[in-house]
Amino acid sequence: MTYLLLRKHRLPPFKKIQLKEIEPTIDAILLKNRKQLARLCKVKDVSWKTVAEPIIKMDEKLNQVWALVTHLHSVKDSKMLRKIYNRCLPKIVTYSLEISHNETLYHMIQDLERSKSFARLNHEQQRVIHHWLRDFKLAGVTLSTKDKERFTALENKLQKLSTQFGENVLDATQAWTLSIENPDHLKELPEPIFQQTQHQAKLRKQKGCVLTLDFPIYYAVMTYVSDRSIREKMYHAYTTRASDQTQSSKKYDNTGIMNEVLNVRRQMAQLVGFENYDEYSLATKMADKPQTVFHFLESLLKKAKPAAIKELEQLKEFAKKQFGCNEIKAWDTAYFSEAYQKAHFDFSQEELRPYFPIDHVLKGLFGLVNQLFGIVVVEKKNAQTWHASVRYFEIQDTNKKLIGSFYTDMYARKNKRSGAWMDDYRTHCRLPNGQIQTPIAFLVCNFNASVNKQPALLTHDEVVTLFHEFGHCLHHLLSKVEVPDLSGTNGVEWDAVEFPSQFLENFCWEKAVIQQISSHHKTKLPLPEELLNRLIKAKNFHAGMFLLRQIEFGLLDFKIHFQETPNIQKILNTIRKDTALIPAPPYNRFQHTFSHIFQGGYAAGYYSYLWAEVLSCDAFQSFQEHGVINHQIGERFRKTILEKGGAEDAMELFKTFRGRPPKIEALLQHYGLTSDQ
Repeated sequence: MTYLLLRKHRLPPFKKIQLKEIEPTIDAILLKNRKQLARLCKVKDVSWKTVAEPIIKMDEKLNQVWALVTHLHSVKDSKMLRKIYNRCLPKIVTYSLEISHNETLYHMIQDLERSKSFARLNHEQQRVIHHWLRDFKLAGVTLSTKDKERFTALENKLQKLSTQFGENVLDATQAWTLSIENPDHLKELPEPIFQQTQHQAKLRKQKGCVLTLDFPIYYAVMTYVSDRSIREKMYHAYTTRASDQTQSSKKYDNTGIMNEVLNVRRQMAQLVGFENYDEYSLATKMADKPQTVFHFLESLLKKAKPAAIKELEQLKEFAKKQFGCNEIKAWDTAYFSEAYQKAHFDFSQEELRPYFPIDHVLKGLFGLVNQLFGIVVVEKKNAQTWHASVRYFEIQDTNKKLIGSFYTDMYARKNKRSGAWMDDYRTHCRLPNGQIQTPIAFLVCNFNASVNKQPALLTHDEVVTLFHEFGHCLHHLLSKVEVPDLSGTNGVEWDAVEFPSQFLENFCWEKAVIQQISSHHKTKLPLPEELLNRLIKAKNFHAGMFLLRQIEFGLLDFKIHFQETPNIQKILNTIRKDTALIPAPPYNRFQHTFSHIFQGGYAAGYYSYLWAEVLSCDAFQSFQEHGVINHQIGERFRKTILEKGGAEDAMELFKTFRGRPPKIEALLQHYGLTSDQ
């Protein structure tokens, strides 16, 4: 247990962590916390120090250990770790609900809110108390004993289902391969990807190349391979993963799990007084009611659809003229779009790849945040990691004082969950002894690793992804909130949590920034201005179709959580009548891998990406109005947004920064969808 129970400020010694230590450590913490809770509930003199501080201390110890376990489960999965994780998860859920259902504790916090001492608490402390009381009610503290037991059983079931959903997606993705003995069939692949397919073949002792469903390979095949039959096979395999339609093993089918997840969520929401899970979800978000979200998405649909229709007509005309294709299928869209973009803008993502070696991109990114926010990012070589490719960095102020730190895990590999994300391991806060605890984050991506000693090279799209996740890191690491429940991304309304990450993406399109982050891996020259101009010109290429896809995701998520007995496929088919300009094949089951809502935290909240993008686009316009790389505006953004975490309502923080509420026109301008554009 020694290596999981760490002292404050120490880094996890990953190489010394033994899986067998995990469950005993969790058990020991839960036992100790329960004893402390029993003593706490006997306290007569209710105050911040006697009630709130002990709760925070117990939560922090458990959260840090469990964050480490869930992180390893995502990036270094194994049969043994899965078993341990799945044994520990119900224990964590049960304990958490014991706290949330503890009426004695609930009444003590109510008493604290009503006490004279409450007025003497600072704003952060008062806000935490308000949040706690809200969350007690959302967890069912006022329910009968029988209903509390039911709520606990439902929550445990939900966590188990969500975990199984994610494991099925990972296993189904890794279970499928396609052997291509003749490498000429893949000759159009970008060289790094082509080498990776050969490497995959060697690992399996096969000839030629092996295609997998890891996203870098899948995306490259769909975008560049001219052999339509290969694209169709890849598309079929990718869109039927973990479903009843897969041609490989059906043991990973998520159909039943998805229906059960929706059923459990609806029951939980109704137990605590909501009609549906949408209403329950919005209790902690900026949007006030489901109709607000539906109106937001449907109004965007009206703005985006005419542009998307026009884009598709142009693509159809191009495909017919250049390729003799009379009907574009779902597995053709990426390929023809890439060819169209190349023909009309003389631009290709792969053309940019040599200019974005990942080390130089990171160097430029760190230089940018230094210019904007006055922070310094320094790599440290002494930290233990969970994989040889993982790196560790510190963020310091100009006096070399530590602000926070983060690990980067950049490359796709076996037993690692797909996608890109930021996870927090340790949160900025003030400890009971008065010391400040420095925060730690995990920044995870799934880029293609270097092959044959060539540096890992990113497309511009991948650069945008890296900036996005680092925006989340900054939100977590630059916090100055002293209460952990509101520090970093904690306590931030979920439909605003993407604001800082999407905000940072915008800099990837600015000339001055691209000059900093680009350097040809051979010539060391930055991206040529002529190529840069083509990149910017193509910025909003097929923006309408992209928005339609996002709106489709958002509407599906919100509608299946709104209806009493949803038929997921039927609802999706209805939505697609308005959003899918190219019909999806009947076998398409993308929803079976929709991890954001069935495994992650975006249930009844996927609309948040577009909602928060209104904030990010509007905020970025403030930088555009003052020279983009503007330290004065950057400092204001840092102090009013990044440092504040969840200490204020997101709308109030935005208005403090911008001087007014956000305008949806900023989002439309960003995508080139205003009338003058």
